[in-house]
Amino acid sequence: MKLLTLLLFCVGAQAADDCPAYVKHDPGGDYTNADDRQGLAVVENFHFTPNVERLARGATGAIGADISYTLEHFPNHHRALAAMSRLALRERNRKPHGARYTIECFFDRALGYRPDDARVHALYGSYLLALGQTDSALEQLEHAARLEPDNPTAHYNLGLLYVKKKDYDKARASARKAYSMGFPLPGLKNKLSAAGEWRD
Repeated sequence: MKLLTLLLFCVGAQAADDCPAYVKHDPGGDYTNADDRQGLAVVENFHFTPNVERLARGATGAIGADISYTLEHFPNHHRALAAMSRLALRERNRKPHGARYTIECFFDRALGYRPDDARVHALYGSYLLALGQTDSALEQLEHAARLEPDNPTAHYNLGLLYVKKKDYDKARASARKAYSMGFPLPGLKNKLSAAGEWRD
């Protein structure tokens, strides 16, 4: 019985890690591409409804299934990736109920298809940070800031992570970039001030 249980666990773990590359189909493709987005409404109207995005209830079944369907058509769908991340964290399950793949797989598929999508890197970094994986989160957030150097939010979030790691020189540099571009929230500056590391 123990051997059977172990075998079933191994098979289940292997199935959970099954992660084929995204293959474009219609409707579907790049969430940031105007031509591909022409088919977006078909997917969103039936699967990625406001209730699904809020994780209130599914549209056609389990919430995870509807978000999964959306990501199977548009792998770098930013709002759907954010929703799946929240669902994984809420359920404390890397493969939320109803989802076809693990959350790591959804990010891998998105980045495999569009490695230059800064928003996907930023979302992945935020998810990893929520798990306490600061080094991996830092890698993703730094990549996001490099891809979008004019995005103040990317620099702000990166600065918050630098503060968490007590790398205050880099945190100050990120803060100055974010605030010079008009980022409105004072949290990063306040954290640096509280640590005695903010210099006007």
